[in-house]
Amino acid sequence: MAIWYQFTKFSQSLWRGRPAMVFSCVGLIVKFIAVVGVTLSISVARASVTPKRVIVLQSNGQDFKPWSDYVRTFRQELEQQSSLPMVIQHFPVALGPGGEGAERQLSAYLDRLFSGGTPDLLVAFGAPAAAFLQRHRTELFPTVPALLAAIDERRVQQMRLTGNDAVVAVWIDIPSLFENIVRVLPETKNVAVVIGNSSNEGFWVDEIRSRLQPMKERINLLFWNELSFEEILKRAAVLPKDSAIFWIQPQVDVTGATHDGEQALKRLHAVANAPIFSHDDAFFGDAIVGGRMTSVLQGSRAAAAVAVKILGGEKAGEIKTPALLYEAAKYDWRELKRWGIPEGRLPEGSKVLFRQPSAWELYRWQVLAVCSAQLIQTTLIFRLLFEKRGRVLAEVQARQRSSELAHINRFSMAGELTATIAHELNQPLGAILTNVETAELIVKSPVIDPKQIGEILADIRRDDMRAADVIGRLRTLIKRTPFELKDVDLNDTARETVQFLSALAVGREVELISLVAPMPLSVQGDPIQLQQVVLNLIVNAMDAMSGMPSTERRIKVSTSRDGSSACLSVSDVGPGIPADQLKQVFEPFFTTKPKGMGMGLSIARTIVETHSGQISAENLAGRGAAFHITLPLAKQPK
Repeated sequence: MAIWYQFTKFSQSLWRGRPAMVFSCVGLIVKFIAVVGVTLSISVARASVTPKRVIVLQSNGQDFKPWSDYVRTFRQELEQQSSLPMVIQHFPVALGPGGEGAERQLSAYLDRLFSGGTPDLLVAFGAPAAAFLQRHRTELFPTVPALLAAIDERRVQQMRLTGNDAVVAVWIDIPSLFENIVRVLPETKNVAVVIGNSSNEGFWVDEIRSRLQPMKERINLLFWNELSFEEILKRAAVLPKDSAIFWIQPQVDVTGATHDGEQALKRLHAVANAPIFSHDDAFFGDAIVGGRMTSVLQGSRAAAAVAVKILGGEKAGEIKTPALLYEAAKYDWRELKRWGIPEGRLPEGSKVLFRQPSAWELYRWQVLAVCSAQLIQTTLIFRLLFEKRGRVLAEVQARQRSSELAHINRFSMAGELTATIAHELNQPLGAILTNVETAELIVKSPVIDPKQIGEILADIRRDDMRAADVIGRLRTLIKRTPFELKDVDLNDTARETVQFLSALAVGREVELISLVAPMPLSVQGDPIQLQQVVLNLIVNAMDAMSGMPSTERRIKVSTSRDGSSACLSVSDVGPGIPADQLKQVFEPFFTTKPKGMGMGLSIARTIVETHSGQISAENLAGRGAAFHITLPLAKQPK
């Protein structure tokens, strides 16, 4: 009452606050009560139903293939197809040499075992178990329905079937089995039949011989039923090349030994030098090549369906099931590869199982990712190579254009130096003329002094060499030569340039000072182009001081070493460079001269950078500007 009172008070508070919540809670409570009620009713109903008792008789030993597979699959199918509670008991019918006496003992044992209550269904798998059940039907629960399964239709004792017996038989198509061998192995001439020596197996030896009479000209049958299993293994190891093996699980060999389980087939497969075939797919998956075979799943599923009907109340004798035929052919990919059997020989619609996936199938996405990465990498490499080639071509073209501009610049410079060069040539030519006239006078005089003639000829030779030197320097300046790297002493470049421009400096009334370093400054470069850079800087300095008094015009050319670099500086005492234009002086077409083209310093920078160097400009303290060139020193051989 206290609980009910609290529940009532809680409901009233909910109703006053939220009616919708009340209805929701009530609905959930009703659903919960309904689910609990149904569950309890089902549990009670199941508890009230007596479990169905099913006795399964299996031919031969506990793990004897193929019937062990049929029994296991039958149990699974029966549990799936029926919701009835069941108790399934499994008994192997492994009868030895005792014959009828052993059978009567087994029958009596089962009768005593179930004396307290008869089973609801008897199921026999395989011909030996079915034969035992039919022979002892009057003793083994004659009123209990029976089901014979996994048995060839020829092995059913039709005369002993009662109205309480159902059959789910198979039909072993012997010609089809051996035609499959010949199809996939056309060169086969011998087929060894591995089978035991029991009465049941004797039936199949006769049946195989009879059914294969039309093929006796095509293949030679070798029956090993009268051999021990150890002898069978020896013969399987030395079969001719054009042979095959047909496997029927030996129940009892000639020595009376049984060979159940999978070990017998595995031992045969390990030593056999010929491919193995069989009639039932219970053996498929370990050593059998394959083909069309009876199906464990098909037979067990059909047997379970009939068992469900019988347990549901249908009369066993009225349930008719056609004999089960082979399913579609299936083959073991591993055995096909082992024996070199091409898949093109397989019947149309065949299934190939246990195929080992290729590297492509296993690592498809990884392979695609790696290939994509390699493709992208290759594309990038080719693009970089293409761009590098284009860059190299561009550099070559730029260097060629630079060389052409430098050549033009030298021609322009030669034009500016024409007056100076003419003046410099006039001096040796005038001296030569004077010496020639003097020599003529001496020759015409009555007394010829050979000593004076020798001195005059020496003067003529000296003046001629002087004129030739002037012309040679001019030709060196204006000739067009390919860019060529060689060891150049920057000191020599400075001296030669100053010497070359000394006449121009005299003509423009400029003092030209050369201060070279005492040690050699060897750099890798083109001597003509490096000389042009120094020449441009000196001429620009002369132009910058053109408006100054002649007594103040002074240019200093100096060289020095700074660590691993060689330095050359050209400074003047002119007006300098406007501060806002210091960064522009090396740009193309920029000039501070009224009639300048703005290319001299641009060409100078291009040449210096081509030599892996740097050029800069600065205004000096007080007055004037300085240009500095820095080039890496050449590595000296060790």
